[in-house]
Amino acid sequence: MLVLSRKKDESIMIGDQIEIKILAVEGEQIKLGIVAPKTVKVHRSEVFEAIQAQNKLLIAKSQPSVKLY
Repeated sequence: MLVLSRKKDESIMIGDQIEIKILAVEGEQIKLGIVAPKTVKVHRSEVFEAIQAQNKLLIAKSQPSVKLY
C-alpha cells in the first residue's frame, strides 16, 4: 500500500487518466473528487462489495443444480 499525505486542493494521479482531488477536510471526514474516464467504474467499497455479492448470488442461481442418483 502506498500512503501519501495531501492537503486541501492538492491531488494525486493514478496513471495518466485518473486524478484524486482533496476537496475538503472537516474534522475526521475528507471529501474527495475523482476525475476518471467514463469507462472506469468508481464505487465506495461497501457498494462495490454489495455488487460483488449480488453478482455471485445471480451466478449461483443461474447454474442448474446437479442431481445425483
